[in-house]
Amino acid sequence: MTNQKEIEKRRTFGIIAHPDAGKTTLTEKLLLFGGAIQTAGAVKSNKIKKSATSDFMEIEQQRGISVATSVMAFDYRDKHINILDTPGHKDFAEDTYRTLTAVDSVILVIDNASGVESQTEKLMEVCRMRNTPVIVFINKMDRYGKDAFELLDEIETKLGIGVRPLAWPIGMGDDFKGVYNMHEQELSLFHGNKTGISEELVKFTDLDNKELDEIIGDEAANELREEVELVDGVYDEFNMEDYLSGKIAPVFFGSAVNNFGVRELLNAFVDISPSPRGRDTDQGFIEPSAPKFSGFVFKIHANLDPKHRDRIAFLRIVSGKFERNTFYKHVRNGKKIKFPNPTSFMAQDKSIVDEAFPGDVIGLYDTGNFKIGDTLTEGKDFNFVGIPSFSPEFFQELRNDDPMKSKQLDKGIRQLMDEGVAQMFIQEPGSRKIIGTVGQLQFEVILYRLLHEYGAKCSFTPMNYHKACWMTSDKPEEIEKFLKAKTGNIAKDKDDNYVFLAETPFLLEMAERDYPAITFHKTSEFKVK
Repeated sequence: MTNQKEIEKRRTFGIIAHPDAGKTTLTEKLLLFGGAIQTAGAVKSNKIKKSATSDFMEIEQQRGISVATSVMAFDYRDKHINILDTPGHKDFAEDTYRTLTAVDSVILVIDNASGVESQTEKLMEVCRMRNTPVIVFINKMDRYGKDAFELLDEIETKLGIGVRPLAWPIGMGDDFKGVYNMHEQELSLFHGNKTGISEELVKFTDLDNKELDEIIGDEAANELREEVELVDGVYDEFNMEDYLSGKIAPVFFGSAVNNFGVRELLNAFVDISPSPRGRDTDQGFIEPSAPKFSGFVFKIHANLDPKHRDRIAFLRIVSGKFERNTFYKHVRNGKKIKFPNPTSFMAQDKSIVDEAFPGDVIGLYDTGNFKIGDTLTEGKDFNFVGIPSFSPEFFQELRNDDPMKSKQLDKGIRQLMDEGVAQMFIQEPGSRKIIGTVGQLQFEVILYRLLHEYGAKCSFTPMNYHKACWMTSDKPEEIEKFLKAKTGNIAKDKDDNYVFLAETPFLLEMAERDYPAITFHKTSEFKVK
């Protein structure tokens, strides 16, 4: 099969949502309908064979939230689908933002009762930056919530994107009977089965057919007829070009936990979602059809399997064909590396792959060579651009509570920092380790993983800093002068670059005013190399 045929087969997308909207549940049900697993809801059961949950870290299962992006792949209707399930919690937004650079489209999950929430708006801002195609799934229709039309208006107003329903719910809460697929003119009647697929499909080319009244009742049938007529009158017909350019979001309704509406969503996704797209580099745009292999690292995860202490770099393939045991150039360090055990993922289950194509996400076992944003190529040197980096907002000092475990703590914290969920600054005297994050919950996760994955006993002490700023200047003597004047607020990052830890916005403004020859960078994208 040619590369082009393989490219056209691929669909790579992310699932994004505000916490508790049901994103991870939907991911699992897509795997269920796609045939990748046989039974859903297997998080608490060890008896179910061939089951999977995308929240593979123990702390995720305990807290009921996703804190790391999971990668899963399965085949459905002659397509090879790559799902990237992302953290919903705002404290882990940085991981989600980076993951959005590795997908070609997204499914946005919205809670029927809560509607559009703050984190949803932030995630959509990132999608709009890249004109990423979006499909909306309004979840939890088995519970009472907002009116469907009210939700559609809210999406358009708050998210700044047009909508076009391709399916319509029949009632909600206790009266929720199913979903009418307006695109396929098909009525789906589901039963509340949380572990397997249970569905009854009825073809309705004409909603005036009296059989509809017999199946769902007169009142529900009349309401469905009226609402579908109103939808067709208010919203323009679905336009593929508008969807692919990020202007219009098709909308589906359902209940992921009860399998309502998931089949319609998956089938429509396969029909309309884009095949892999190219990416920008510092040398121009790279199309997926380009013959030479290229790809970029968007995530690093240590201890995906705690028993083996492995460290895996997640690589999005952009062009060409990746082949096992072939040398590729690591552009940043100029070395050629080959990978004997590249892996594909089904949540925590991994399998070795011999080849992979644009759109695929593979795992590369890493001994410390990779950083987030690194580029691999087999052709000329270039670097992919546009992978976001964020300045920390919370700072705490990491204290070693067991001097006998110093090596474990040092190894563990450095590996976790390489994953990109936090940044570490070393402050002298005493080599104090200051951890900076974009959310408080990250400290809890870091402590948990240091203890359970590395055996290090440690604790955090809050520190009163406002911002970490990197410094550059055309006058090195000005940097030296500043370092001497601000000794107590100076630290080094893991790459030995100096960082100014400003305690308040006012003190940062004073530093910028008193040292005009120095540029204080608010994000680590501008670090001195």
